[in-house]
Amino acid sequence: MTDAELRADFCIVGGGPAGLTLALLLLRSGASVTVLERSRSLDREYRGEILQPGGSALLDALGVLEGARERGGHEHTGFEFADRGRVLLDADYRRLPGPYNHLLSLPQRHLLEELLKKCGEFDSFTYLPGCRVGELLRDDRQTVCGVVAGGGARVVRAHCVVGADGRYSKVRALAGLAARRQEAFERDVLWFKLPAAGAERPRVRISRAGGNPVLVYRSFPDSVQVGWTLPHGGYRAVTDRGIGHARDEITRAVPEYADLVAEHLTSLSDMSLLDVFTQEAVDWATDGLVLIGDAAHTHGPIGAQGINLAVQDAVVLHPVLMTSLRTGDAGAEVLNRFVRARRPAVRKVMRFQALQSKAMLSQHPVAARVRPRIAGLVSRTPMYRSILRHVAYGDPGVALADELFVHR
Repeated sequence: MTDAELRADFCIVGGGPAGLTLALLLLRSGASVTVLERSRSLDREYRGEILQPGGSALLDALGVLEGARERGGHEHTGFEFADRGRVLLDADYRRLPGPYNHLLSLPQRHLLEELLKKCGEFDSFTYLPGCRVGELLRDDRQTVCGVVAGGGARVVRAHCVVGADGRYSKVRALAGLAARRQEAFERDVLWFKLPAAGAERPRVRISRAGGNPVLVYRSFPDSVQVGWTLPHGGYRAVTDRGIGHARDEITRAVPEYADLVAEHLTSLSDMSLLDVFTQEAVDWATDGLVLIGDAAHTHGPIGAQGINLAVQDAVVLHPVLMTSLRTGDAGAEVLNRFVRARRPAVRKVMRFQALQSKAMLSQHPVAARVRPRIAGLVSRTPMYRSILRHVAYGDPGVALADELFVHR
């Protein structure tokens, strides 16, 4: 084996929350892990940074939440939906049992830094930033057994390859695993940040005033993250009408930020466009390879589920992979135990996100008339607490298989 060739029990492609959480779980269970990440540093654009209580609890059990939080973040006591200044829905997370009875705005970089720090404590961990995978290695039975990266300069051979490389997964494409894209949200989002204006509301909030809804929440270090939602494909109309129209529409929904928007939103280039869609791989696994996180299932920003689902995927996949390593069997039949465990929960989240989007973001006249009544009815029934717990925790049965740990 040359310097350009490595061997590990597991090769994970993608150094995001899913990939690095899984890496740490496997390392603590005595496995060797190599992670390839196409970005050369953590100085890259992130969008998802809201942790639901379920994700916070798992990361805390893994021992990384405290260190990540020490780098900076903001707690939010809940979520609210306002229409023309009237709060229609106030999801108060303080009704949930502590200590995870809040939303946590945690820069994804802070989480990744802590995960990398913990992984780096193991001699059996190799991290390869700036490595783009271009080929999958297969054995005589066509089972995936590694990857080729860096234009052939780096080869990693492994018992199993994990694709954790996001919504536009190269691993998924190389494996020939089809994905079905669904336009369940019919929305795109223009993201930008503003300086914090002082005492911000302790809520993640969606506001609308007859036009396109705006998402706002306090972000680290001292800023407000703003997401202006548009009809899918509506960015062309924005460019045609210019930055002045954009500022007017945004401030109509969040008038309290009018001065900051006027001062800091000076060009359309100050905003970044997120193409919002849901997508699920038809098959999440094949012999020698399995997909997790956005590579397997992509979600919209409504309900802040992305990081939580990614972490839960890693936690559920961990014991399946350790069984695979112990038995020497990385076949699709074994790996699909993970898929069977996760797919129903993931699809449940996808369906609920679609309902949330239609309820809060739709501009149909009928929706506008019935929205206040439905929101008021839901908030006053026992259904409310059940919905809140579902959004906050996801699958309540997901827990660390820490009995597999040989290192703490």
